[in-house]
Amino acid sequence: MVRPRKRFAQHWLRSETVLDAIVNAAGLREGDRLLEVGPGTGSLTQRLLPKVAAVVGVEIDTVLCGQLPKRFPVENLLVIEGDILDLDLGAALADHPRFQAPNKVVANIPYNITGPLLEYLIGAIAQPITPAYERIVLLVQREIADRLCAIPGSKAFGVLSVRMQYLAETKLICTVPPQAFKPPPKVESAVVCLTPRPPLQPAQQPEHLAMLIKQAFSSKRKMLRNNIKALIDPEALTPLLTQLGINPDARPEAIGVAQWVALSDALVEVGSGK
Repeated sequence: MVRPRKRFAQHWLRSETVLDAIVNAAGLREGDRLLEVGPGTGSLTQRLLPKVAAVVGVEIDTVLCGQLPKRFPVENLLVIEGDILDLDLGAALADHPRFQAPNKVVANIPYNITGPLLEYLIGAIAQPITPAYERIVLLVQREIADRLCAIPGSKAFGVLSVRMQYLAETKLICTVPPQAFKPPPKVESAVVCLTPRPPLQPAQQPEHLAMLIKQAFSSKRKMLRNNIKALIDPEALTPLLTQLGINPDARPEAIGVAQWVALSDALVEVGSGK
C-alpha cells in the first residue's frame, strides 16, 4: 500500500458508507464515461469500473499511475499521469475513442485545488464549460460544501455560492468525519452533487454580473449599497434597489441569485441610458 504524501494532499478514503454514497449520488448508467480526478489507490475506482463503459483517471502521482492499471487490468480504465488543471483532456483522449467526452465526474479531490478545479469542470459565469457534464459528484472540504449549497441569508452564502448556483443545481449528499480517511484530515468533509444547467435567469451581460458579485462581496460586513456605490450614482441606487425588491440596507449574503441577475441587468440598462 502506497503511503499518502503531503505534497499531493493525499488522504485515502476508507469509509465503505461514504464510498457507496458517492457512487449512488452519481446515478451511474452502463453507457456512462467517467472522469475521476485523483483516483489514488483506487478505492472509488474499484466501485465505478463495473458500472460504466469507461473511467478516465487523472493522477498526478507517478507511483500510483503505475500501480492502478496493474490493480485493475480491465479494458474500461485509462490512467493519465498529470495535473488535471494543466491538462487538455480532449487532446489527451484523442487517441482513445472509448474514453472520449466523459459525461460525468466522480472524484475524491485534493482539497488544495478545489476552487480552480470547480472552474475547470463547470466554468465561470461569463464562460461556462460546454458541453457541460451531466453530473459532478465530489468529496470536498465541508466549508466548501456549505458555501456551494448555501441559501441566501446564511453566513456561508457568498461569491462561490452565487457563481456555482448560477451555473448548476447544488446538493449536499452527506457529511464526512475526518475518521473516514487515512490519515484523517484536520477538517470535516462532505459529498456534493453538482448538476450543470443553463442559467435559470440568464444575465444580459454575464461579465458584468461576475464583476458585480466580486465587488459586492468585497466586504461582507458592509451593506450592499456601500459596496457597489461606485457603479451607479448613489442617489439613484436606493430607489433602484427598492424597485427590484432588494432592501437597501441588506448585506450581500442576503441577496439571492435571481436578484443578483436582476440587479446586474438594471445596472447595465442604467449605464447604457435605457
